[in-house]
Amino acid sequence: MTRVTFISADGERRQDVEAPAGSVLLEVAQAAGQPLEGTCEGQMACSTCHVIIDAADFPNLKRASEDEEDMLDLAAAATRTSRLACQIVLDGKLERLSVHIPAEVYNMQGM
Repeated sequence: MTRVTFISADGERRQDVEAPAGSVLLEVAQAAGQPLEGTCEGQMACSTCHVIIDAADFPNLKRASEDEEDMLDLAAAATRTSRLACQIVLDGKLERLSVHIPAEVYNMQGM
């Protein structure tokens, strides 16, 4: 199990959820009621599941693919620790993960 902490765009609201190994972060976030659209359903054709991973947790994730990096280049308010939630699979080794929800998002499919 991975303990995922979602932090709202304003930094005020926190929500902790437990996610079993093999879960996709986007699905965990949506089940928890987080405002991540995932418009392209994990096909890396939009950036509506863009999240910012806490700097302390970022090195514990598998590296982003080149395709994911390309899509993140187009994401609103992307940072050095930005990822697409649809590309993060929570493995059994990851005990915790803090995820910041960005204030704005671009839907690359609608452009």
